[in-house]
Amino acid sequence: MSAPAKTLWDPLVRLFHWSIAFIFIANYFFNEAGDDWHQWLGYVAVGWLVVRFVWGFLGKGAARWADFFPTPSRLASHIGALRQGKPFHRMGHSPLGALVMILMMICMLLLGVTGYMMEEIDYFWGVDWVETLHGWIADGLLALVLLHVTAALVESYRLKENLPLSMVTGKRRPLE
Repeated sequence: MSAPAKTLWDPLVRLFHWSIAFIFIANYFFNEAGDDWHQWLGYVAVGWLVVRFVWGFLGKGAARWADFFPTPSRLASHIGALRQGKPFHRMGHSPLGALVMILMMICMLLLGVTGYMMEEIDYFWGVDWVETLHGWIADGLLALVLLHVTAALVESYRLKENLPLSMVTGKRRPLE
């Protein structure tokens, strides 16, 4: 008999996750670059990043940076388990998952900075390299998002646990 699910992701972490996911999808696929919605959603995303950064120090459990920051030893342990085909079950982010999450957050921040440079700083208005960089970062973020979703689905299958559902409910089955 499996252990009952326990709370893992607090409401702020879940709201951050789904808000950022919505903003990225809306701005990458549906909003024209430079239009008002694109800009305002970009500002909201950067605001969420600031909130999440602070919450990584003030929050509890899996929300804290100290809980999941991908240190070299944590990464080595996770990679070793993957190489051996062993499950790596832990509450919260896996070390590789944390690395991808941090890279996605850095990309979102850089999108905000380059977007701001293109639209709000006269010196950079119409400068091709800023727009090109913004596009490269957006495409890189899309690749990371696809990696994140694929890894969550593959690990759900390997661990026999619905990992994406835990980001909806906030609950996850503890290690038995």
